[in-house]
Amino acid sequence: MKFGYFTLTDNPSIYGDERKDSNQMIKDLVEQCVYAEELGFNSVWVPEHHFSALGVLPSPSVFLAHVAARTSKVQLAPATVLLPASHPIRMAEEYALLDLLSDGRAIFSAGRGYDKREYDVFQVDFNNSREIFFEQLDIIKKAWTQPSISYDGQFYKFPEIELTPTPVQNPHPPIYVAAFSEPSVLKAAEMGEHVIFAPFAASMVFGSVTNAVAKFKEESEKHGFKEKQAKCSFFLNVTDSEEEVQRTKERMLKYFRGLVPAFPGDPKTAPPHIRYFVDIVEKLKKMQIEDLSENSIIVGDADYVTAKLKEIEETGIEEVIIYFDFGGLSHSETMAAMERFSKQVLPRFEEKNIKVETRV
Repeated sequence: MKFGYFTLTDNPSIYGDERKDSNQMIKDLVEQCVYAEELGFNSVWVPEHHFSALGVLPSPSVFLAHVAARTSKVQLAPATVLLPASHPIRMAEEYALLDLLSDGRAIFSAGRGYDKREYDVFQVDFNNSREIFFEQLDIIKKAWTQPSISYDGQFYKFPEIELTPTPVQNPHPPIYVAAFSEPSVLKAAEMGEHVIFAPFAASMVFGSVTNAVAKFKEESEKHGFKEKQAKCSFFLNVTDSEEEVQRTKERMLKYFRGLVPAFPGDPKTAPPHIRYFVDIVEKLKKMQIEDLSENSIIVGDADYVTAKLKEIEETGIEEVIIYFDFGGLSHSETMAAMERFSKQVLPRFEEKNIKVETRV
């Protein structure tokens, strides 16, 4: 199993005195991504959020292009592109360009998001987000794999065009669908895409990450796709200190509570396609430290963390992307947490390098 570095750049007001300057936070994130490569991480994953302190990075493609110039090996991934907020051809162009500039290190991960405010400002119909998203994904794949493309869909119509540049990877950068709901998992499987799970959501919807991965792979094989991959994110901290274990869980709880205002949790207004968020919000509102489980956070000494990650590996997850800096952790503490993991846990997993097939 491989490991990636992951952040959502969360910085909500609930963090109080631990809130950071957003501009400095982004600059620090560059250094964390560069350090991730030095420490042996396989990939770096950065978010897309708009006009919200739940995430302060609005353009992962621009950010990752900068990181590409500072690195040479680490894979570069958005976590995730808020696809309905952009035109699919524009996204196809930007991530083909990132793939070119990074010599084939781009990953394309996309999702629908959950914050209606982002949809309202960009004038996108929140109620049709699933249909819009999968039509966009269809356009992007065709733009990456066909000499030219025209389209006559429900939401997008345009005449024949040619994409420039084209991706370096053949046939295109790996595509991952960020899936919270069962319908999204089933649709990703039908389209032959990979998936990435958030364990706390997967456990609420499917019962466990194990069940979520099994369902995805079963459905993928039904549609003739036998080698589709699943990644997942985890909040994680390697520490020998019981005091630090408690502090980490407090940060985790603070992070969850900071999310609640952005989630569509009102049963009177939540659209049917994301009604499952109502249950998630209710659980998050009631959650206490003792309720935090290994479905969301792994914290303890190196032996404990390794054992839990080995269990995750057995589920069929091929890469875990690790969230270190949640809940207001400082830049220096984040770098130290990354180093502890790389020295104490990473060597216990067999290294598996990815061979990238290119067009030339």
